[in-house]
Amino acid sequence: MIRLLHLRLPGRWWRQDRGATALDFSMTVPLAFLLLFGIVQGGLFFHGRSVAHHAAQQAVDAQRAYDAADGAGTAAARTYLARMGGSLADADVRVNDDGNSVQVRVEGTVINLVPGWSGHVSQSVRAPVEKFRP
Repeated sequence: MIRLLHLRLPGRWWRQDRGATALDFSMTVPLAFLLLFGIVQGGLFFHGRSVAHHAAQQAVDAQRAYDAADGAGTAAARTYLARMGGSLADADVRVNDDGNSVQVRVEGTVINLVPGWSGHVSQSVRAPVEKFRP
């Protein structure tokens, strides 16, 4: 009788633990995916910020050049953003030229992988206008 009871206990213990692995898996996998997508989202955010900054720098360099035409900065920024593909969606380029300095602000949205996170980036660059001084 004791031997028979001893054989049944391990089986009974095994039956009580059924589904524990699936429960552990269902709790850890979403956290692992959130961590993975968060890391990728961070990379996309910093890449989008870099693209916006470089587009603003291109626009400032074009607009502040000696005897630059109106709209040269905006055209340079849009050309650069077009070459970069869809890295920055809904990009908005604003150029402010007051005669002494040029300021360009580029804003846009990066690809969003994490729900509820806003991927809005904005970069601004300012430089003096080149002038001929005899």
